[in-house]
Amino acid sequence: LPVQSGSNRILKAMNRNYTKEGYLTLVDKIRKAVPNIALTTDIIVGFPGETEDDVKETLDLVQKAKYDSAFTFLYSVREGTKAAEMKEQIPDNIKHERFQKLLDTLYPIFYDNNLKYKDKIVEVLVEEVSKTDGSMLTGRTRTNKLIHFKGNNDLVGNFVKVKVTNPKTFTLEGELI
Repeated sequence: LPVQSGSNRILKAMNRNYTKEGYLTLVDKIRKAVPNIALTTDIIVGFPGETEDDVKETLDLVQKAKYDSAFTFLYSVREGTKAAEMKEQIPDNIKHERFQKLLDTLYPIFYDNNLKYKDKIVEVLVEEVSKTDGSMLTGRTRTNKLIHFKGNNDLVGNFVKVKVTNPKTFTLEGELI
């Protein structure tokens, strides 16, 4: 569910036809309709004219939406776009500082979301044998969580049950049931 920014001012500058408040209302509706949904998003920092207050609005939205993962980007000039012609381009060092603030806000949320899986049994589509350890398999849960567990390579392509033993920020570890 892409958001790009939590600042209504920046969303307007990006020609987005939604507000932070409307977006969060949609997130609430989705979570009520599908309680165990895993939400991901796209966020850009450093859009021309972005202020520290705009960044705070984005961080506030992130804390309220509680994403499971996010595709995060530093704004970069693209020739021929209106944004490339905007006067208030953000210096790279400021973009990187803001990007780090975003990651520092997102990562604990990702971890907290993954902690909910501790000791739970999940259905996993086995995708591949680990490239670094032939006894380990990698798969994905129904909510697209990446999970690593010991198993035989003949399970690749099959659905299996795995008990989550060690939730991490970006992945889960588990035991084949």
